[in-house]
Amino acid sequence: MSSLWYFTEEEKMLAESVRAFAEDQLAPKIEHLDEIEGFNLEAFKKLGEMGLLGITVREEDGGAGMGAVAATIAMEEMAAVDASTTLSYLAHTILCVNQIGTNGSKEQKLKYLPKLISGEHIGGMGMSEPGAGSDALGMLTRAEKQTNGAYKINGSKSWITNGPNGDIFYVYAKTGPTKKDLSTFIMDKSMHGFTTGKKFKKMGMRASPTGELWFSDVMVPEANRVGAEGASVKAMMKNLDIERLTISGISLGIARNCIEVATQYSKDRKQFNIPIGAFQQIQERLAEATAWYEACRALTYQAAKTWDLGLMQGKEASMMAAKAKLQSAQMATQVGLDAIQILGGYGYTREFPVERQMRDAKLIEIGAGTNEILRVIIARQMLGSDVADALQD
Repeated sequence: MSSLWYFTEEEKMLAESVRAFAEDQLAPKIEHLDEIEGFNLEAFKKLGEMGLLGITVREEDGGAGMGAVAATIAMEEMAAVDASTTLSYLAHTILCVNQIGTNGSKEQKLKYLPKLISGEHIGGMGMSEPGAGSDALGMLTRAEKQTNGAYKINGSKSWITNGPNGDIFYVYAKTGPTKKDLSTFIMDKSMHGFTTGKKFKKMGMRASPTGELWFSDVMVPEANRVGAEGASVKAMMKNLDIERLTISGISLGIARNCIEVATQYSKDRKQFNIPIGAFQQIQERLAEATAWYEACRALTYQAAKTWDLGLMQGKEASMMAAKAKLQSAQMATQVGLDAIQILGGYGYTREFPVERQMRDAKLIEIGAGTNEILRVIIARQMLGSDVADALQD
């Protein structure tokens, strides 16, 4: 990965170390794990040893003290080899660890961060539900406060990355009558009444376990509530922004490798006694792929840098994150499809990685905000809600 002009020396070194880690720890296993829908636990533990499981957490809280640019670099470098493990890494570091590090109390950080950052515990987030995906505020999981101060939680979560294999989850639940009466709880899977449902069999990201969480009269201490009761919406939306920025790095990594594989194949493969790269149709696909990739890369890292500098807040930050994810996700899927087309029959088989990478890329057009929802976010910011929602009145 070429460095952008504003990458720090620390970020450049990070890219080199993560690239070496991916080639050494991820590349040898991903094809088999994709086949059996397994999980690279050994590599996950190694990420803990490298100090990367708390990449955005402050150093005083045991993390690496880096920002969105660094986290996105790590995502891109790993995803160029193994997008599945990278997705599980994102769910752990951004959706769980970053949330606790950003919003948790001193006591919560001391209790949960050490084992999450070391890799002894695997983390995830519980937001989506069977009937509440894009409409996240429509969730039905409820937390009712008891006379002793604890909360009794009932409900379920679905499409949860690291659900089948996680230990600690950052879970959202309703604590009042309106959609915005939302609270957050740190939940340990060992809690009585907390169970996991089925593990989903998926088209892509097959080495990143995804499943359901079920809560049946789970008693959660008040000390496990993050922040004030009913005040979690703003923090949830802010975390969605950094999730969208960093998951864009996964799209970039997938696309970059597909371009590299397709380019080399176009040099090596001959038809009619000449390399297929000599044909203009092949050249067109390669040129469009690399131009789109570079444009998305510039947009993504610019958005991540402005996030780190605190130059954008609220709706403006949400729109930038939505733009980066929308374009990067679309780009990666199309680049994967074009790589398969360039490789022809080989591309459609598992002899080359582009078939797997295209399957993995498609998930990012759905998870962390569908393409359709991201377009709504962008349009509402551009036009104002009065205009954007006029047809609904």
